[in-house]
Amino acid sequence: MGQTITEKIFSEHVGREVFAGEIIRCNIDMIIGNDITTPISIKAFEESGAQKLANPDGFALVLDHFIPAKDIASANQAKISREFAYKHDLKNYFDEKDMGIEHALLPEKGLVGPGDVIIGADSHTCTHGALGAFSTGMGSTDLAFGMITGGNWFKVPESIKVIFTGKMRKNVYGKDLILEVIRRIGVDGALYQALEFTGDTISNLDMDGRFSLCNMAIEAGAKNGIIAVDDITKEFMSDKKFVREAKLHYSDDDANYVEVLEINVANLEPVIAYPSLPSNGKPLSTAVADKIAVDQVFIGSCTNGRLSDLKMASEILKGKRVARRTRLIVTPATQKIFKEAEKAGYIDILIDAGGVVSNPTCGACLGGYMGILGDDEVAIATTNRNFVGRMGARTSNIYLANSAVAAASAITGFITDPESIDKED
Repeated sequence: MGQTITEKIFSEHVGREVFAGEIIRCNIDMIIGNDITTPISIKAFEESGAQKLANPDGFALVLDHFIPAKDIASANQAKISREFAYKHDLKNYFDEKDMGIEHALLPEKGLVGPGDVIIGADSHTCTHGALGAFSTGMGSTDLAFGMITGGNWFKVPESIKVIFTGKMRKNVYGKDLILEVIRRIGVDGALYQALEFTGDTISNLDMDGRFSLCNMAIEAGAKNGIIAVDDITKEFMSDKKFVREAKLHYSDDDANYVEVLEINVANLEPVIAYPSLPSNGKPLSTAVADKIAVDQVFIGSCTNGRLSDLKMASEILKGKRVARRTRLIVTPATQKIFKEAEKAGYIDILIDAGGVVSNPTCGACLGGYMGILGDDEVAIATTNRNFVGRMGARTSNIYLANSAVAAASAITGFITDPESIDKED
């Protein structure tokens, strides 16, 4: 009987063939903590009596939500993680000195790679499946168990195969592919299942698009999102020193899937997720016709804060100005991305257009700081969630979109088709 890529990754780690539905104990290659959830893990770790991490080099602590600290409470929260990092002399500890949003920073540094089993106390840990890894979010006490033992218990998920075919239209990106999947199957359509993304569209999708695609697998309820390694993955890996040998796994032709979803993207418009669910997707043309005014535009997050996002935004905004009644906030996902964008001139363009560029942070995405919405305000954001109150006031409304649509909307003050914006040479 054939296996899926997810089943094969677990089989390699367990040392025998395993299949969907089995409960297994599995070693973990990388555990990821952040400043919001890790203090709970640290408390459980210390209350257990544990004196050291089972696999210190397999634990990465990234302070990325409220850093630099926004208030006394967040400063004290970060202090717990910092003291733990110093006490255990953590090798993979990232604070202001090497900032980045965890799900962009770890692939950038080669700390996660093909064939890995990865967990984090953050639901968007599924991002790393873009590298051909099994990566999922778990609770803070689950994280503590992994810190203490080096492993954890898993139920091997069933898989849904998503086959994307056709050439994407201009201004359609990985963000639109996943929003279309969620629109079709709903926020619980892949509950505790793996979303395996395949097809000729994926074969031509860049890594930034793949990270966006896998990042939002959780928004369909999925346990993980995953894409098999190919030449595009290998090119991404070529200039990075990965800490573990890459282990490449591919699904068998006779692997068992609970569902196969086929999506031809040839006629797919950019997808706009209306409030207040990621599954409430509508074509961009509908949003344009609805003449939706926006108070704030946000470009960033672990979903769309990568260099390509800043590039496309700067190309649209070059020589233009942000609408008078609209705010534009841009958050590069890592300091490296920030520096590369600055070198390429993107940062100057964004600032000259009237945007504000912040340090790498998750703050605006979860309504923490650096972009909180007020009562009844409307935002178009490249983030992954538009739940009630997600980015601020419970009466605010969030529309999810790709970075090109967000940038175009900043210029007009309404949700706008990038094609309608004249570009400077």
